[in-house]
Amino acid sequence: MPTKRLNGSEMLIEALRLEGIKVIFGYPGGAVLNVYDEIFKQNYFRHILTRHEQGAVHAADGYARASGEVGVAIITSGPGFTNAVTGIATAYTDSIPLVIISGQVPISQIGTDAFQEIDAVGISRPCTKHNFLVKNIQELPRILKEAFYIAKSGRPGPVLVDLPKDISATYGEFDYPQEVSLRTYKPTTKGNSRQIKKVVEALKIAKKPLFYIGGGAIISNASNIIQQLIEKTQIPALETLMARGIIPDNHPCLLGMVGMHGTYAANMAMYECDLLISLGARFDDRVTGKVSEFAKYAKIVHIDIDPSSIGKIIDVNFPIVGDLKNVCKDILHFIEESGGYDKNIIKEWRDLLTKYKTTHPLKYNDSSEILKPQWVISKIGEILKDKALVVTDVGQHQMWAAQFYPFNFPRQFITSGGLGTMGFGLPAGMGAKLAKENKIVINITGDGSILMNIQELMTCVEQKIPVINVILNNNYLGMVRQWQSFFYENRFSHTDLSLQPDFVKLTEAFGGKGYRIETKEEFEEALKDAIHSNIPCMLDVVIDRMEHVLPMVPGGAPLNKMILE
Repeated sequence: MPTKRLNGSEMLIEALRLEGIKVIFGYPGGAVLNVYDEIFKQNYFRHILTRHEQGAVHAADGYARASGEVGVAIITSGPGFTNAVTGIATAYTDSIPLVIISGQVPISQIGTDAFQEIDAVGISRPCTKHNFLVKNIQELPRILKEAFYIAKSGRPGPVLVDLPKDISATYGEFDYPQEVSLRTYKPTTKGNSRQIKKVVEALKIAKKPLFYIGGGAIISNASNIIQQLIEKTQIPALETLMARGIIPDNHPCLLGMVGMHGTYAANMAMYECDLLISLGARFDDRVTGKVSEFAKYAKIVHIDIDPSSIGKIIDVNFPIVGDLKNVCKDILHFIEESGGYDKNIIKEWRDLLTKYKTTHPLKYNDSSEILKPQWVISKIGEILKDKALVVTDVGQHQMWAAQFYPFNFPRQFITSGGLGTMGFGLPAGMGAKLAKENKIVINITGDGSILMNIQELMTCVEQKIPVINVILNNNYLGMVRQWQSFFYENRFSHTDLSLQPDFVKLTEAFGGKGYRIETKEEFEEALKDAIHSNIPCMLDVVIDRMEHVLPMVPGGAPLNKMILE
């Protein structure tokens, strides 16, 4: 590529073009004025002006989760950056590939407490995969190329490029690298063959094997190969919150979601198995429960591209570092090479788990007097099935969505898993809709969560992004209230949200369409109308205030000690 002489802002726009970026999310300010002037001049990508920097990063995050591509956000210095930190941390915890460009005061003013100066690199160090402070124009092309490479390679994550204002206006030679080679960063993608053969040997003699599928399966695009592995062996499988959709909902080997609000069958399988094969999961505390009791009868296989994750929480017998898709292919190959797999060896195990599924299915007591949130989720699934991407905020509604929506493909369920960020749903849904315009995007939220980033409804209206928001409205911070019910003797300290805005009028004030819903008939009619309206909508659904998410494993308890009723 011939060298061009460009200023820093022009270099950034050119790099985004060369990376194939189609949409970015951002909010301008003084430190990025030069960059925004170049955005005004270009026609390579669409810029979405959000109403808050947190919304911009969540939207880029939702775009990345839905598309599998790198999401991009641009923010200004100081409060612009600090507003974005929650979004960055959300993406970091869930390993989402983002490149965030933050403006910074001029180099000469750094460290002087200048107007809107903050140490973005220092603040973001614990919540980014990597970050850069650009110190001269010569290094900017290399830094931009490395930022995209680091964000999407290995275990993905957000990368921050902090760009001082003077450098955004300084001219230099633009020679964008074709490749990246970093001496200290070379992710291992091929698993160790000897170790994989040992796993196959263990798998062939295990009486109670179990696949434990995590969000890494989605990041690795390993859904198809995992399904082949399950078809070949008929070994039961369970999914974490972040892996919902990897296995189709009606697959006979799927036991459902595992963990604090997992199914009875999934949690009991985890407790009783004798060989646990972790496929891109990280053994987080919401899954393990009491660590000393976790899968205590099992030998454990941990496959992960991030070596720092292996053995971090749970001691493992078979550690394998590599890209999950590659490792699963090798497991299938070695099964075939060694004479296949005898499914009869696990018949009793499968029969036992089928009995668990039959005797303790997910259930709730429906009512003709008040809407149950589980019914609402199931009805959305019945009407939309695979036509929808489901985004959530965080709380009871998130768990009900994970439990009761019939997910059938990867990236159909988009939620903040690790950080648990309220306010994620609406902006992330906006990004998801832009990534998958042929899908209907449903944001399932609560009356607490929706108010945390409701300003992005204005962005949706302005940019004609028809996200349908379904508020499961119980006038409570429901999940906290549930813990207060179970563990604090019903002392509902500051979780009552009885005084809330009129969400119908609020939505109409933004230019969207609102519905107040109290019956099943009203809900079906409103959902169908919202789908056909093709504009941002808000369905304010009045639900049973005291409904609980069940099963529930109390914090720190073993997985077999579930509250079922």
